[in-house]
Amino acid sequence: MSFEPPQTLSTAQCWDLLAAHEFGRLAFPLVGDVQITPLNYAVDGDRLLFRTAEGNKLLGVVMHARVALEIDELTQESAWSVVVRGSARVLEGAEADRAEQVPLRPWVGDDKHHVIEIAPDEVSGRRFHLHKPWEHMRATD
Repeated sequence: MSFEPPQTLSTAQCWDLLAAHEFGRLAFPLVGDVQITPLNYAVDGDRLLFRTAEGNKLLGVVMHARVALEIDELTQESAWSVVVRGSARVLEGAEADRAEQVPLRPWVGDDKHHVIEIAPDEVSGRRFHLHKPWEHMRATD
């Protein structure tokens, strides 16, 4: 069996995937540890926006602006992953109104009044062609 090497996605391909999806995982430092939390987001030009309520995400962004956001997808034959690394900040006043111009609505709760912007330093992604021998073995048993 031959394995295909992972394919590096272009920046444009990464942004296309980011724009086509709205769910990811945010990683951020907080109190000496790394937190990972799911969130929904929207693309606004070359930035990402999300809403949050009071809590760890907001505290993490205020205390440490460095964040990473990852989105991915897995099928039987392939998988891909896009990682965005950058700086996050709370948008105030008229800047926060940008969230009304993109499809960004809370999936749960209505107390997510804080709009956060992620300004990427790096956007990278890879696509993998999968070979799952255990699936083939299970099917022939």
